[in-house]
Amino acid sequence: MKTNRAWKKQDINLRPGLTINGKWHHQRYIIKKKLGEGAVGAVYLCEVNGKLAALKISDKGTSMTVEVNVLKSLQKVQGSRLGPYLLDVDDWVSPYGHMYSFYVMEYLKGEEMSRFIQNNGSAWVGVFMLQLLEDLGRFHQSGWIFGDLKLDNLIVVSSPTRVRFIDVGGTTQIGRAIKEYTEFYDRGYWGMGTRRAEPSYDLFAFVMVFINVFYPKRFERGGQSERILFKRIDDVKALIPYRQVLKNALTGKYLSSAEMKQEITNILYSTQKRRSVRASAKEDAHAQFLMEAGGVTIVAIGYYLFSLLL
Repeated sequence: MKTNRAWKKQDINLRPGLTINGKWHHQRYIIKKKLGEGAVGAVYLCEVNGKLAALKISDKGTSMTVEVNVLKSLQKVQGSRLGPYLLDVDDWVSPYGHMYSFYVMEYLKGEEMSRFIQNNGSAWVGVFMLQLLEDLGRFHQSGWIFGDLKLDNLIVVSSPTRVRFIDVGGTTQIGRAIKEYTEFYDRGYWGMGTRRAEPSYDLFAFVMVFINVFYPKRFERGGQSERILFKRIDDVKALIPYRQVLKNALTGKYLSSAEMKQEITNILYSTQKRRSVRASAKEDAHAQFLMEAGGVTIVAIGYYLFSLLL
């Protein structure tokens, strides 16, 4: 029995070059490298028919079925691709005779959100907030709470620049109890709410995502969680324009992501308007004309970015 358990533990750590043969659909996947691992299973970069894909494999069949159902549900949401596109679902029998469930999804190649903001400037913070809130709104409307929303489950892709979800593990139907979570992002850990699957749970984690961007080493809870988190927000210059909205989300004041998104939109619009007025006041008539034209262009670009969310 000990030997079998050792083999089972060993053969799920798939080595590069190994071929996974689907038991039912007979598709062949060549493992390239491990991308990550969570409570439910591990995700690998693989090659199929000359193209790259992401393969998630686990011995927890029930949990995998839930994740597959979530991906299928999200693909039915009109006008948005909330999660990776599902390509295949199958089983694999290892060389040691163990059965594993796996599913294959599109491989989203991109950059970590924290690194992108560091390289391209904090002006992207507001844009990514709106994109995430728009997607979370559609996610919630489809009947699901993301549950384990965290920085590790997000990636920034290009053409156009957009933040995307890369793992739906932990997703829970609205009204049920959250079972899979990461403590730093969990309001229950901070003593600031329950683990009931509702939009406000995701919105708390949403705030923690942006806190984590500027505090990459994270930090532990203390005796006064609300005071600690509020102070962390206040100490980040890039978060100052949004601090009241973020604090409202931490304390559960928003019933939907749409409410929060509207307030972020208002902040961005007001901020841009104030900057344009201040800049115009300092220039002569000719420069003022150019500045106003530039301001209109910036606002137009902003509305274009916002339109991508609709």
